[in-house]
Amino acid sequence: MSDLRLRTIRAFSRTPSLRAAARKHAAAVSAATVEPAEKQPRDPQMPKGHSVVDSAIYCDGRRVASPDSLAETYGELHQAPHSLAWIGLYRPDRRELASLAQEFDLHELAIEDANEAHQRPKLERYGDTLFVVLKAARYRDATEEVEFGEVHVFVGPDFVVTVRHAEAPNLAAVRRRVERDPELLSRGAEAVLYAIMDKVVDGYAPVVAGLENDIDEIETEVFRGDPKVSRRIYELSREVIEFQRATRPLVGMLEQLRGGFQKYGVDEELQRSLRDVADHVTEVVEKVDGFRELLRDILTVNATLVAQQQNEEMKSLAIASSEQNEEVKRISAWAAILFAPTLIGTVYGMNFDKMPELHWQYGYPFAIGLMALVCGGLHQIFKRRGWL
Repeated sequence: MSDLRLRTIRAFSRTPSLRAAARKHAAAVSAATVEPAEKQPRDPQMPKGHSVVDSAIYCDGRRVASPDSLAETYGELHQAPHSLAWIGLYRPDRRELASLAQEFDLHELAIEDANEAHQRPKLERYGDTLFVVLKAARYRDATEEVEFGEVHVFVGPDFVVTVRHAEAPNLAAVRRRVERDPELLSRGAEAVLYAIMDKVVDGYAPVVAGLENDIDEIETEVFRGDPKVSRRIYELSREVIEFQRATRPLVGMLEQLRGGFQKYGVDEELQRSLRDVADHVTEVVEKVDGFRELLRDILTVNATLVAQQQNEEMKSLAIASSEQNEEVKRISAWAAILFAPTLIGTVYGMNFDKMPELHWQYGYPFAIGLMALVCGGLHQIFKRRGWL
């Protein structure tokens, strides 16, 4: 065991527990390298006690044991002083979490949070144990949606426990990475925490690219006048807000870790690595903030374009209504003109014997003239009023 590893363990733990003291008097195990076969996440419907995805004991950055259960992991860890246990769980039940809490002296509030998904990203310190909640994200091209996952990490002097409630992030890839780099893994539990955070933050890059592409498509749809674009803007805005909730707290969390570098004697190389992660987080947060402002502007522009389109439609309706009124006027005018001779002809066509002027010699010319006079007068009146 290197002096650096011993110094990291002592700095990370302020008061050694009785369990840790007992381990110091246990016999050392061989540091032979074991090549593990990565296990796949088990079906969440499996019976209790089957949520262990992978469990390993590491000494000097190399895997020396691969226990199949929590009890075996505890036993192996008790036999190996200055070793590190990394237990990966997928949707564990309360009984397994209670076992971990009893073995590693985990705080009940942290266990309660780990038992329930949908926690906000945060970093809490309970004595010599760190509890970290991270929100992973991945972009699905098929549905053009962002899918969020969650991982809870317990980091102690000689153990790391990861609890996942979703498929993402893929911690098997993180484990393979650190196992290929024994020098990194030999730096202790903080190195595992760094690798997990780095994996989660690296997973944000495809999400940022996907959201950026969606925003470009929305801009095109807005100016094309697609009627469904308003709904898509709203849905994308909700995804950006959710992504912002997953990324923004990381800035403060990394600041907390950086603030404890000197107090807890964190390795210099890990300090540089965490600062690099912090830089990537800041870049992602700035882009996400920009996305939210851009979507707000796009929504405003879309509302303006919709209002203009509605105004144009109202104008067209008004023009059509005006033209229709003109046609109605013309029809009404000609109907009134034709009504006058029809009325006269109808009255004198009733064939009564005793009617005024029925046998008058000039009755017919007078009736025709009266019809023409009335029609001509009405025509002039309607024409002056603009109806004809």
